[in-house]
Amino acid sequence: MTTTTILPGHWKVLRVLGWGAAAFILLAPLVAMRFTDEVQWTAFDFGVMATMLLATGAACEIAVRTQKSDVGRFVVCGIIGLIFFLTWAELAVGIFH
Repeated sequence: MTTTTILPGHWKVLRVLGWGAAAFILLAPLVAMRFTDEVQWTAFDFGVMATMLLATGAACEIAVRTQKSDVGRFVVCGIIGLIFFLTWAELAVGIFH
């Protein structure tokens, strides 16, 4: 038997906003490529970003469902977000070389 966590309404709104932000982040380079030659993403770049966004979103979904307090949820999702942005920066410009 599995148990499900019933989330308050504000978490449902944040969930929709989070996945919407992920879609926006993925579509922004596609739109930019239509207007400038400075953005040159390949299918591989879109695949890597989609994988990163999906993994980050899934990790936050799990964190929200497993953490009991709102503070714990925000802290864990913040750490996951920080890891996402550090990985993104490293892939973009090679900061940690």
